[in-house]
Amino acid sequence: MIEKFSAWLVMAVLLCTATAEAQLARQTTKVGTTVAPFLKIGASAKSIAMGGGAVAVPGDVYAIYWNPGALTTVPGMGEATFTHAQWLADVKYDFAAAAINLDGVGTMAFSLTSLAVPEDIVRTEVNPEGDGRKWDAGSFALGVGFARALTDRFSIGGSLKYIRDAIWNESAQAFAIDVGTYYVTPFNDLRIGASISNFGSKMRLDGHDLSFNNNPGGKSAQEAQNVPALYETEAYDLPLSFRIGLSMDAVKTEKIRATVAIDAIHPNDNVEYLNSGLELGYDEMVFGRVGYKSLFMDDAEGGLTWGVGINLGLSSSASVKLDYAFADYGRLKNVQYMTLSVVY
Repeated sequence: MIEKFSAWLVMAVLLCTATAEAQLARQTTKVGTTVAPFLKIGASAKSIAMGGGAVAVPGDVYAIYWNPGALTTVPGMGEATFTHAQWLADVKYDFAAAAINLDGVGTMAFSLTSLAVPEDIVRTEVNPEGDGRKWDAGSFALGVGFARALTDRFSIGGSLKYIRDAIWNESAQAFAIDVGTYYVTPFNDLRIGASISNFGSKMRLDGHDLSFNNNPGGKSAQEAQNVPALYETEAYDLPLSFRIGLSMDAVKTEKIRATVAIDAIHPNDNVEYLNSGLELGYDEMVFGRVGYKSLFMDDAEGGLTWGVGINLGLSSSASVKLDYAFADYGRLKNVQYMTLSVVY
């Protein structure tokens, strides 16, 4: 009885706190003050279809993105996965990850995130139709993570990431860490997850296009001429975010399962908001999902999400999962995600 009351109390406090924070969000959003925004693009069609409510949802390798502490819930010996999305403005987004369960040790995982901007011609005032050169931009992040179950209900994990942003001949690098915890309460196996993402160094662009020869003495031949100089660029923070979430199987029978999830997110470059979602599963083979992201965020383009999934068993210990997600971005149209995963 005490355990059930405690679980209800924890859930009520978390939900009330999240709602209050969202409603009392700061008026100045600080949008556009961080770098490497590709790190904020959610990974996994399943999670996107559920509105990004994923911090406390168990069961796949995408925990390395949402909450490293939940990596211990990766099924079987491990999982490998790949997600592709044709992002806004024809930008390509890809995410790949793999995890392996080390018996008696923990779960090790690796991830690769990539964002590619289409190549375009270089336009100048003198040559508005192009001067013969081309430019492009891209970003990627490499991560390695580890999680360990401290008890049968509580686990903790973290990951280290190398991040690189590049545009034409300039680039910037940084290192960051993610940490997370995952707890299954005694009350109907209510799950609580929390994570901090992208805590790391600042990024500053550098490259040979920032160098030039300066003539501090003007045209005077007696003064210094062609002095090597550099344009100074600013260093900016990574998109740090704190997430706390709940998930629970509201319905669970022999064939039917309904999982609800809600996350509260506190970013360093925007107001607080909520993500929420629902997953309906039949025989753990066919899935339907719906969600809503960016609740309580004024003027947010993100909103309704939905998707479907299928899990095909190849053998008693291996299966293939295919997931699809649709995310509405209002005036920016929509983004569609495809995820292919292999559980072994």
